[in-house]
Amino acid sequence: MGCVFTAAHVGGSQVLGIIPTALAEGNFVGKTVREELRVPTMQDRISKMLDNSDAFIALPGGIGTLEEIFPIASWAQLNILHKPIGLLNVDGFFNKLLSFLDQVGEEYFIPHSARQIFIFASTAEEMVDKLEDFVYKLDPIAAQIDWSKGNNSKKRKMDLSLHL
Repeated sequence: MGCVFTAAHVGGSQVLGIIPTALAEGNFVGKTVREELRVPTMQDRISKMLDNSDAFIALPGGIGTLEEIFPIASWAQLNILHKPIGLLNVDGFFNKLLSFLDQVGEEYFIPHSARQIFIFASTAEEMVDKLEDFVYKLDPIAAQIDWSKGNNSKKRKMDLSLHL
C-alpha cells in the first residue's frame, strides 16, 4: 500500500494514511509521505476510513483486504453508507469473488441490490470512470430502516445459548 500511497500523493491527490499504532510502531508498514492518523484498533481504522473517504477501492489482497471491504459493503447494504466501493480486478483477481457474490444472490442469501454495491474494473482508468459515474441506488427494503432512532453505538446483548 505504500507504493499506492506514494503514487497518489505524487499525482496530486490528497492522501491520509490511517494506521493502528501497533502496526506503525512495529514497523510492519512503510512510512507515509504526507498525513498519517494513528488509531488504537483495526475497528477504529475502518471507522476513520468511513469518515474520511469519498470512495473505497480495494486492490488485490488477502484477508485484511476482505476484512476491510465487507463491513463497508454491509453498511452500504443497510443504507448507512452511500459511497462507492470499487474492486480493481487486475488480471481477473476478483473473478471468483464476483462469482461467489452472484451465487449467494442466486440462492437468495443476499438481495440482487447487494451485488450491485460493488464496482468492478480491470484498470485504474476504468475504475475512475465508473466511480465518477456512480449514483447511489437506494434499496427499497433498506430505505425503511431509520438509523436516527436510538443510540446505534450501544452494544446489544445476544442470547447465544443452545436449546435442544
